[in-house]
Amino acid sequence: MNSLHLADGTEMEPTRKGFGRGLKRAGELNANVVAACADLTDSTQISLFKEAFPGRFVEIGIAEQNLVTVGAGLAAMGKIPFVSSYAAFSPGRNWEQIRTTICLNDRPVKIVGAHAGLYTGPDGATHQVLEDIALMRVLPNMVVIVPGDSIEAEKATLAMAADPRPNYLRLARDPSAILTTADTPFEIGKAYVFHEGADVSIIATGTMTAHAMEAVKLLAKDGIQAEVVHVPTIKPLDTDTILKSARKTGAVLTIEEAQIIGGLGGAVAEVLAENAPTIMKRMGVDDQFGESGTPQQLFEKHGLMPKDIRLQVHALLDKRSHR
Repeated sequence: MNSLHLADGTEMEPTRKGFGRGLKRAGELNANVVAACADLTDSTQISLFKEAFPGRFVEIGIAEQNLVTVGAGLAAMGKIPFVSSYAAFSPGRNWEQIRTTICLNDRPVKIVGAHAGLYTGPDGATHQVLEDIALMRVLPNMVVIVPGDSIEAEKATLAMAADPRPNYLRLARDPSAILTTADTPFEIGKAYVFHEGADVSIIATGTMTAHAMEAVKLLAKDGIQAEVVHVPTIKPLDTDTILKSARKTGAVLTIEEAQIIGGLGGAVAEVLAENAPTIMKRMGVDDQFGESGTPQQLFEKHGLMPKDIRLQVHALLDKRSHR
């Protein structure tokens, strides 16, 4: 069901589904890939790996701090552990253990935070974590990945299995639009221009890239050529692609379904401030907790729909013209 009123016929699937497929494939390709979960195998879709490789799976139970420390121990013994839970609890509950046992020791543990962002919907404020990007981005050695759709989540999972660093993968609960194909490139640390334009750079991550692509159509009706830069890797950030787009258009709008404090918008602002000061607007959740509601209701409330992007672009360009 296309609950967010994107283009008719848009195919939808939860990003967590792509992770499940990707992890099973990673396990087929490398016998050192192992997995552990905090009693949420079906919800996080790590169940596909469990069924295929029961001898390489550990059910930790509802003990997220133990989950990541077991992962660190497995990594120290040469394994490639994927550990999954809801993002509200991992990294929300076990951040110190991630910091000390994984990042400080630079262990290649792959932390999978499911049910992150506004697509968590009715689960409400306790489970609707919006701070995870900021929490993980600040950790030394940590790679932070926010796939745009389920196909990209599958590719990201395979790439993570081959990456020697600690990784964090952010996944959504409900179905979101599929934008990419099997042939769309993905590489950790790379951003991609999904639509070229000359008037404004819309820099998006995760599920918000679909909204940005819909906004491009609305802006075209207004005579505005918007460029969309999709950023599936928040850290390390592809500064070259972002700076090239910003210098081309002279106006930047970022969008994410997360706190704008410390998230993608903050990361882009840091890069621009130090290298190419540019007029900019951040869109996301502005210093508020989540609440219960459908994804449609929540995106409407926080002004993250394509029509809202259109309005913000107009305001940004108007501000630029009066500088």
